[in-house]
Amino acid sequence: MAEHLASIFGTEKDRVNCPFYFKIGACRHGDRCSRLHTKPSISPTILLSNMYQRPDMITPGVDAQGNPIDPRKIQQHFEAFYEDLFEELSKYGQIESLNICDNLADHMVGNVYVQFREEEHAANAVKNLSGRFYAARPIIVDFSPVTDFREATCRQYDENTCSRGGYCNFMHLKRISRELRRQLFGRSKRRRSHSRSRSPNRRRSSHDERPHGSRDHSRRYNDRDNYHESQSRRRRSTSPGHRRGRSRSPGGKRNHSPIREGSEERRAKIEQWNREREQQENANNFEKDAANNNNENGSNEYLQNDDKNYQQQE
Repeated sequence: MAEHLASIFGTEKDRVNCPFYFKIGACRHGDRCSRLHTKPSISPTILLSNMYQRPDMITPGVDAQGNPIDPRKIQQHFEAFYEDLFEELSKYGQIESLNICDNLADHMVGNVYVQFREEEHAANAVKNLSGRFYAARPIIVDFSPVTDFREATCRQYDENTCSRGGYCNFMHLKRISRELRRQLFGRSKRRRSHSRSRSPNRRRSSHDERPHGSRDHSRRYNDRDNYHESQSRRRRSTSPGHRRGRSRSPGGKRNHSPIREGSEERRAKIEQWNREREQQENANNFEKDAANNNNENGSNEYLQNDDKNYQQQE
């Protein structure tokens, strides 16, 4: 029974827990839903509810005064908000993904989903963002059960074929430009790789030991050490005891792969191999026959000697 309940948890067959809240972290019925909305106590994903306020919030493509808005200005407004939010949230830990909903329904409009690399980073963000304000509006932050955004997003929206529009119950994630994505997420990756490759103690020791004005001198010595090290590695690799998987001709040149032969040449070689094999088999059979004959002759001589000895005794 327990295995069955665990297998249907968060699915349509689960009559206790709400599948939409489990997949999307939000439900259109809210507190009036007939199923449970189990909020996680810890999660790598946090939800900032209704945080993004789009310029055409009342009517798509039109501002509050009823004037049409250029779609490029709407995208610029969104990317400015995305970059500002990314810079602030990256203070609490490494961000794996930052998704902002483009839906129009009340329970999903302006929702921001931030997935951190570690759960501790998400907990730190929830602790520091609680009670703060953004654009004179309070920030509503909480842990979200969403961990796989592929199950939460609308596939038809990605293909521009969603018939429900902004009132779809699945996420319509607003996209940013490739340049901005490369700038933000590429910067965080470079920062992580740099922090892992060089420790503070190593930087401090190398800086303290190097005298002032000796940058070129130390670089020259490092180049010389690297040259000697590469030469020693090359000598070790080319020695007979250290050759691995590389065959060289007596002249020192590497053997290239043979040129593929034609069908006639291959047939001629196969016939030659068959003739050599038949000759080898005939030679082996001749040697076996000769050995058998020698054994028979030896046994006949032995019997004749026994007969002679027996007659002499009589």
